[in-house]
Amino acid sequence: MKQLYGLMGEKLSHSLSPAIHAEIFQKLNISAHYHLFEIEKSNLRDAILGLEALGIKGVNVTIPYKVEIMKYLDELSSEARKIGAVNTLHIEKDKIMGYNTDYHGFGMMLSHYGVEVKNKKTVILGSGGVSKAVIQYLKDEDVGGITLVSRDKNKARATYNDLEIVDYRELPFLEQKDILINCTPLGMYPYIQECPVRKRVLSNFSWIIDLIYNPPETLLLKQAREIGIQGINGSTMLVGQAIKAQEIWNNTLFSEEFMEAIHKKIFKK
Repeated sequence: MKQLYGLMGEKLSHSLSPAIHAEIFQKLNISAHYHLFEIEKSNLRDAILGLEALGIKGVNVTIPYKVEIMKYLDELSSEARKIGAVNTLHIEKDKIMGYNTDYHGFGMMLSHYGVEVKNKKTVILGSGGVSKAVIQYLKDEDVGGITLVSRDKNKARATYNDLEIVDYRELPFLEQKDILINCTPLGMYPYIQECPVRKRVLSNFSWIIDLIYNPPETLLLKQAREIGIQGINGSTMLVGQAIKAQEIWNNTLFSEEFMEAIHKKIFKK
């Protein structure tokens, strides 16, 4: 009998998660299926309650439910509790446990590309669920400072009262920083001509990290390349967080070489 897993979110038609997990299942020789569950917000509670009844072992959670879903869970992992967002559920007997593998996937991505964040000054675009994981990881790795850029400073300040918070109008006037991280969906397919910041802003940074993976080179990364600044897309983080979820679901560990093999197969490079 096939084990059942899946992804819960609002709009999932362009997700690469089924392909990534299918490749992992094949390499592990596991008979399993990874399904897309598009769920309306009004049905979220009922969907969670139905997971165990359907025999589903684990699910990932994406936009816009990473925070909302927490109130329906039985227990949270330490990193999910600190972050205040969940993107992975493990369903066991009489218990649904919430984890945040975005946190681990982000760390895997930085390690893979040799990006050091300790004592570095970072700027984060966006204050949603994935931003929470990125911010917590940076704090845990002793980053030199975090500036959060948000369209709504007051709303962001209510959640991140320990960070410097600016809006997009103030971004061009920041002093020199080290790393810019885009945690917004601006530039994601099909809106590939959108960019969260103007090109002239990018010269203030040494690294540009865009957590979008489709397209592989967003307009943000294209502009960074054109002015000679190193850029990374979110594909390695996507694979890394999926592998961490599989480690949780199947109580196993994978090497960096395993992650690289999966990434190469999915993204053809």
